[in-house]
Amino acid sequence: MSTAIPRLSQFPDAELTSSVQRALLEWYAQEQRDLPWRTTQDPYAILVSEIMLQQTQVDRVLPKYHQFLAAFPTLATLANAPTADVISVWIPLGYNTRAVRLQAIARQVISEYEGHIPDTIEELLKLKGIGRYTAGAIACFAYRKQVATVDTNIRRVLHRAFLGLEQPEPRLNDAQMLSLAEYVLPPDEAYNWNQALMDLGATICISATPRCADCPLQHVCSAYHEMGQHSLFPSGTVLRQLRKVAEKKNGYQSQPFTSTNRYFRGRAVAALRTLPAQQRLSLPELGARIKPTFSAEDLPWLQQLVNGLVRDGLLDATEEGVRLP
Repeated sequence: MSTAIPRLSQFPDAELTSSVQRALLEWYAQEQRDLPWRTTQDPYAILVSEIMLQQTQVDRVLPKYHQFLAAFPTLATLANAPTADVISVWIPLGYNTRAVRLQAIARQVISEYEGHIPDTIEELLKLKGIGRYTAGAIACFAYRKQVATVDTNIRRVLHRAFLGLEQPEPRLNDAQMLSLAEYVLPPDEAYNWNQALMDLGATICISATPRCADCPLQHVCSAYHEMGQHSLFPSGTVLRQLRKVAEKKNGYQSQPFTSTNRYFRGRAVAALRTLPAQQRLSLPELGARIKPTFSAEDLPWLQQLVNGLVRDGLLDATEEGVRLP
């Protein structure tokens, strides 16, 4: 597949673009979610929300967002806090490396930007752990820059609205999708547009079971029109079948979460949180706490797990054992 960004002639025409923009912005004006990070322009608070929202649903983030900002109300308090305290407040949000990464960003901003989070995508991308989506989100939501950005929800809505069904294979790669997002960005409406795309993707144009009957874009949506042409009922049944085809083609096999390394990483951090300060656990002691069937044969696996946690800044390991940093 070519990685070249498509020519503009491949993008939607002006009439479709205008129709989608108008319908979505009108819907958002009436139906937008009441979220605390939308009531502030504090770049630090928005940075916290964006890192928390990565791979985590809004309803789980809401209480932790308030708790985290109460514990670390400024960039400086986060930068100066013990990493173990930051991880402790973050738990049980999951993906604990995000807490370490967030603190590292705070420390970099303090040391390299005099405590001021940059306001351009180019400078934001210089912060370790900040990708193009998060850089665009901070520039747009904190500084009201007229920029496009693409997360999972935005990608899904844009693909379905302008290109059609994204399964079994998406028609654009990441660079091409960003180019499309920039092309359809309405003038002077980046903040509302990006928020609207995320709201629609999170509440109506969801992955497996889209609520097409409630969608404000139904009359202009390319995916809805495509399913109608093929006599496909626009329900989760269609999308689930398409997803199964794609997964089978790619050799994907799911496994229970409780057997994944992510699960055991979380259990390891949780077990070490219960220890008194500075106390360490040997690898066999840690293994017994996180895996009831742990045996000596599991030591290589556990060592690899611990090595990953150390690399991510979540554990401190010596010959005496491991503890939180």
